[in-house]
Amino acid sequence: MFKHILVPTDGSDLSRSACERAVAFAKSIGAKITFFYAQPDFPLPVYGEGALIDPTTPDQFRRAAKEEADRILAEAKALADKENVPCETDTIVSDTPWEAIIDCAQRHGCDLIFMASHGRRGLAGLLLGSETQKVLTHSKLPVLVFR
Repeated sequence: MFKHILVPTDGSDLSRSACERAVAFAKSIGAKITFFYAQPDFPLPVYGEGALIDPTTPDQFRRAAKEEADRILAEAKALADKENVPCETDTIVSDTPWEAIIDCAQRHGCDLIFMASHGRRGLAGLLLGSETQKVLTHSKLPVLVFR
C-alpha cells in the first residue's frame, strides 16, 4: 500500500478538489502527503516597437510567484491538518512543471503521484499542454489521476 503521496497543485478549482480527495485517500490508507507547487520561471521580456510589454522586474515576479506558492500550499496544508493527515509542502521554480513534479516525488521518496487531470484552462492550458499527460508518460512511479 502507498505510504507517501505527492500531490501537485496549481491552485485551480480542479486542483483544489484533487487535494481534498488526496487527503481523504491518504487518511483512509494511513499515508502522508507532500503538496507541491512548481513556481513559474520569469518569462523572457517581450519587446514590441521598442517598448517592454511587461514592466515587472525579475525580483518582483519571483516575489509574487513565491507569495502565490505559499498561499496555494498553505490552503492545501490546511486541508490535511483539518483531517490530521501528516503533510509537508515543497516548491521550486521550474519552467517544466512535469519534470519538477517527478523530481519532487523522487526527492521526497514518494511512492504515488496523485494529481488532477488538468489544471489551468483556456489559452494558458493550451499553451502549457497537459502537465498531467507528461507526468503519466515519464514517471516511473504510479500516477493516480483525479477528474
